Amino acid sequence: MKPLKGKTILDLTNVLAGPFCTYQLVNLGAEVIKVETPIKGDLARNLGADPDLNKKGMGISFLAQNSGKQSVTLNLKSEKGKNLFKKLVKKSDAVVENFRPLVMSRLELDYETLKQENPNLIYCAITGFGQDGPLSQNPAYDQIVQGLSGVMTITGDAENNPFRVGYPIADTIGGLTAAMAVSAALNNPKGGSFIDVSMLEATLVTMGWVISNYLIGGVVPKAQGNENFTSAPSGTFQAKDGLLNIAANKDEQWELLAKHLDRKDLISHPDFSNREVRKKNRLRLKAELETVLTTRSVEEWIKELNQIGVPAGPVLSIPEVLNHPQITDRGLIANLNNISNVEDNIEILKTAAIFNGQHLDVENNPPALGADNEKIYSDIGLNEDEINNLKKEGVI
Repeated sequence: MKPLKGKTILDLTNVLAGPFCTYQLVNLGAEVIKVETPIKGDLARNLGADPDLNKKGMGISFLAQNSGKQSVTLNLKSEKGKNLFKKLVKKSDAVVENFRPLVMSRLELDYETLKQENPNLIYCAITGFGQDGPLSQNPAYDQIVQGLSGVMTITGDAENNPFRVGYPIADTIGGLTAAMAVSAALNNPKGGSFIDVSMLEATLVTMGWVISNYLIGGVVPKAQGNENFTSAPSGTFQAKDGLLNIAANKDEQWELLAKHLDRKDLISHPDFSNREVRKKNRLRLKAELETVLTTRSVEEWIKELNQIGVPAGPVLSIPEVLNHPQITDRGLIANLNNISNVEDNIEILKTAAIFNGQHLDVENNPPALGADNEKIYSDIGLNEDEINNLKKEGVI
């Protein structure tokens, strides 16, 4: 049985950080009810690389992280909408939202109000900067958080930085942090809690090594391109037919590498004789090693180096890694068909954790906007006429 089976989550989130959080929760077995604004729904329904899907309200950005969820529409600005939401809260275990601070207070649907309806409610608010502090009211997207967090200043190399990381890392980390916190809270026998997740803080926490080098060692982190700041030789090297990653992080791995490349002379060289001097002279060491590495193919070096205990691997494109047997054989990718408003089958990623030898299956397709109105609202006591009237009034 999936670990969150029997738990119900109300998902008020939009775009990425929040939906990514609740996508993890639904894959872990929770029932996730996505509460969307009538007519438009989640902004991600209109985002993605396929314009036709965007027009149909099933943009790729939406499809990627909303499988398994149910969708209801609800106007939270109306009194009837607020009352309906409170009824949903009574039957739920958690609420996840990613509005700016005070938005839910202005709607009179904040945690203090909702816990009157359900004292055991877990309420998770995901924002760019947290519920308080000088930046708390600022709008935030991943790009903004990447810049503020220092991530951009340590990405790229000395000549080419700051650089943005090539995917929405702050959004994703914020979502994962929220999913971890909600999962833990759902298993707390003492009941309800308010969880405040800041994307900025979540991102900083994952930068533990580089930040600790500054906090404890007084070393200001800087961009080092494809070089590992903790060790050398450890980074990306040129082989005969492409790029190769080698991580000889331990002294014994360095010695094995030098011997295998028939460069034993480098081991005792005063500029390379220990980790610290190798780090200072990493570019010279890299050049010495590449005189040998460029004589053979990436594939040959990967096979040989891994066999002797020196970690090595290729630099792959996204299509290449998705077609790699390591990914395909373990079942990370789910194939979905018969999706509302989507003509073709699609492939999406499951959650990364494997339970008892299996990836957790994606059990249902991404929902059309309001696809579950009748079911969900019937479950809280509304009859067919009441549901139809609420549609006419623009409440749902």
